[in-house]
Amino acid sequence: MDVNDLLTEAYDRLPDLVRAAVEGLRPEQLHWAPGPGHNSIGWLVWHLTRVQDHHVADLLDAEQIWVSGDWAGRFGLTADPDNTGYGHSPAQVEAVRPESAQALVDYYGAVASRTGKFLAGLRPADLDRVVDESWDPAVTLGVRLVSIAEDDLQHVGQAAYVRGLLETG
Repeated sequence: MDVNDLLTEAYDRLPDLVRAAVEGLRPEQLHWAPGPGHNSIGWLVWHLTRVQDHHVADLLDAEQIWVSGDWAGRFGLTADPDNTGYGHSPAQVEAVRPESAQALVDYYGAVASRTGKFLAGLRPADLDRVVDESWDPAVTLGVRLVSIAEDDLQHVGQAAYVRGLLETG
């Protein structure tokens, strides 16, 4: 298995996991959180998508999908390219209100499509390219791609867990 196949395999699992976490939920269910100050299903899926969109756009030196259409409006937000959810206060988490489960699936699908095209063009030597020198050690493309996948997998698992709490509570 080459690097493209390995990374594609990991990232290709995410769309089905995202869909399973949100499919069939009404907007108020997407906004439900297990307690005050906790993250909702909608926020978790929005956040994991924003992180992937932000980071992959940076790797491509391209505009984020978030700001290229009316994605922000579908979530009750403005198209701020720096708003990925990282460090959000409870009030900021509360402000993320996806209009529907489909909005989450569609946004993730658009981001995943671009990520997949990027991964398909990678060569093994590309993974050693330094993409962020602000860390010690500097972050390579390979490390960044693993970090994005790891973050997305954690958050989609959290969204599935919160959905389970919603359905049993």
